[in-house]
Amino acid sequence: MSVVAFSVEKEYEKVPGLRRDVEEIRKWLKMQPHLPHITDLDIIFAYNYCEGDKEMTKRVIDLNYTLRTLLSFYTNRNVDKSLEAALHTWLITPLVQTTLKGNRVLYCYLLDPDVQKFVYKDAVRTFVMIMDLWQYEEGTLPEIAVVVDMDRVTLSHISAIDVTVAQQFFYFLQEAMFIRLREFHFINAPKFVDKMLTMVKPYMTEMLDLLKVHAIGSDTLEQYLPRAALPKEAGGEYKDVETLRDEMWNKLKANTQFFKEESLKRVDETKRLNGPNTISTFFPSMDGSFKNLSID
Repeated sequence: MSVVAFSVEKEYEKVPGLRRDVEEIRKWLKMQPHLPHITDLDIIFAYNYCEGDKEMTKRVIDLNYTLRTLLSFYTNRNVDKSLEAALHTWLITPLVQTTLKGNRVLYCYLLDPDVQKFVYKDAVRTFVMIMDLWQYEEGTLPEIAVVVDMDRVTLSHISAIDVTVAQQFFYFLQEAMFIRLREFHFINAPKFVDKMLTMVKPYMTEMLDLLKVHAIGSDTLEQYLPRAALPKEAGGEYKDVETLRDEMWNKLKANTQFFKEESLKRVDETKRLNGPNTISTFFPSMDGSFKNLSID
């Protein structure tokens, strides 16, 4: 079933003065010829992420849509066979129950351990598509917790991570995505998790304080999230992972129009007043010849 955009009027009711600030940001947008037309709800997402700082909101809007235009995992927004394959490899889905701090949870779980089917860029593409649709439906989400379940993950999966995509993804997640990330958990973490963290920590500079690793057999997650909130396969009382996968895939298929419209919200760098940005503007030191991690 296609989702309905969260009511803008309800967003205005949440925050006194929000309508006035959105109108001011709208005036600024009209003076930025390189930026696409975006909705009031899009502006509100950015404004909420920036906690009401109008100048920061303007900068983040520019950065967000610039990166959506440049990053490879935003190039294809089609609900196609590659997306289906990605979702059948990695389940990515919101959970119903919040963390103990009241944060909404996005849960990730490896459904198919066949490393030949693991395409990291497609997993990231799936993550951002689901996050965009979730936010469109729910409105300004409160703080977010990401829970990555490493059950079934092997060293071969870690070595298949595209380092270029990982760097770009974590930069976008920390600097430009319109969400307030407050928790990041790795659960059922195997002993070799340190090898993965050695690779990704340089790109998680603003997330290190949020990062929590819970070893296999540990009950430390329950200090943050009740075990019952998880799917059955993870020892919880929620739905099973295949049901959650099918529900998410059906939701994505029902919302192809949303993604078609979103894909038009891209920057025209030829119209940027101070000259065009390129991928090297943001990632000048990434050597494309070292795209994958080598693990001894």
